[in-house]
Amino acid sequence: MLEQKDLEMIAEIVNKIVEPIRKDVESVKNDVEQVKMTLENETNRNIQIIAEGHSDLTRKLNEALKLKEDDEMIRTRLNRLESELEILKKKIG
Repeated sequence: MLEQKDLEMIAEIVNKIVEPIRKDVESVKNDVEQVKMTLENETNRNIQIIAEGHSDLTRKLNEALKLKEDDEMIRTRLNRLESELEILKKKIG
């Protein structure tokens, strides 16, 4: 049977092995907290800013496409009116 002295020695040995592991785990916990903070405070905010920028770009693109569509319609009408004007000029003169 183990005596108190033996148990104390075993406890010391276990503590010598476990203590560095505890320190490493604590260090990893701190690193994880830092990463979480960075994600929350920087990365997520930057993603939001980029997403808002893309939203603005999409809106501007849609506006530009509508203007182009309007421009095409105006050119088509202008071509038709020019043709009709030519026809009327030939009839008059």
